[in-house]
Amino acid sequence: MYHFFVEPSQICGKQITITGEDVNHIKNVLRMKPGDELSVSNGIDGRDYRCGIVDFGDDYVNCELRFIKEDGIELPAKVTLFQALPKADKMEFIIQKCVELGVYQIVPVAAHRCVVKLDDKKAESKTVRWQMISESAAKQSKRAVIPEVHTPVSMKEAVRMATAMDVKLIPYELAEGMKHTRELIDGIRSGQSVAVFIGPEGGFEDQEIKDALEAGIEPVTLGRRILRTETAGMTVMSWIMYDLEADS
Repeated sequence: MYHFFVEPSQICGKQITITGEDVNHIKNVLRMKPGDELSVSNGIDGRDYRCGIVDFGDDYVNCELRFIKEDGIELPAKVTLFQALPKADKMEFIIQKCVELGVYQIVPVAAHRCVVKLDDKKAESKTVRWQMISESAAKQSKRAVIPEVHTPVSMKEAVRMATAMDVKLIPYELAEGMKHTRELIDGIRSGQSVAVFIGPEGGFEDQEIKDALEAGIEPVTLGRRILRTETAGMTVMSWIMYDLEADS
């Protein structure tokens, strides 16, 4: 079933109106017709609104609500990925896959060893592009919310943002003990907020690691092999997703 996002104001009682670029996609790409069923989310309340197409206008699709599906498609813990800016277009891949795996929001981090340097204008342009990728991935994976991709921040600001979160993890190549890592991830509970820090190619600087540890961020290991930056975040997200959904 095809899935779309609308603003809360576009859901009025049993009437749901779809506007924007999705109209052309529904009419001319998917070639849907009145009576066809689709699902809609408002990106806020986590609900899946199942509705049927009533009619089409030039710039809208009118739908009628049939029922609301509430089976908790979102992860019960809110995971924020603090991803150091990688080279090339790897960030787009990371966003796509982590949205599929259930990340709540993504904060790009301009760590010291990042090769990519973005000025304000480029950062704004990139963020718009990244948010579009997040929305596309959310539609494809039938998420109930669209994870927000923030504008890039410094490592210092990222650590500050994570301070109030319940569980804070930073994979670190010198961290030892898979048992401790397992205990931390297995201990994540519903309703908690989780921060995951992923370094750039070359890893975080020693001072960045020191500052993170002093702020209460726990160093963890992801195994004996060194993972690429685009692999590490997905590995942690997969582990968290499995643990939180294993008993559901």
